[in-house]
Amino acid sequence: MSSLALVDTRVPVRLKLSALWAALMFCYIYGDYFGLYVPGKLQGMLDGHGPIGAVSQSSLVATSILLAIPGLMVFLSLVLPATLCRWGNVALGAFYIAVMLMTMPGAWSFYVLLGVVEILLGAGTIWYAWTWPKQAANGAGEH
Repeated sequence: MSSLALVDTRVPVRLKLSALWAALMFCYIYGDYFGLYVPGKLQGMLDGHGPIGAVSQSSLVATSILLAIPGLMVFLSLVLPATLCRWGNVALGAFYIAVMLMTMPGAWSFYVLLGVVEILLGAGTIWYAWTWPKQAANGAGEH
């Protein structure tokens, strides 16, 4: 009886980075959604309290930018020039780890759990970007 081995195709770094950002976005969405169930959260929103202080046009634009960047990185990780993509992923991965570390103290357990996952995803993003395969300058194409 013969058995067939599974083919394990190498996944390009760009796809790994894009998938990490997509996973991060899912954690953000679920964290924000579950946060609506925290007692008093909805009343606070109705009273004008937002994620970074009083609700205003400016605070909602700032929050939108903060949340749009990871979503854009899903796409940008696939299309930016390699060097820009690498350093952008390293810098933004570190930035979003810092954001999570600042927002986790005193949070409910579900948020801390998702925050730890987000930190691990950010660390994975930094790792894959930092260890991006290289080849000699006279080589043919990016690996």
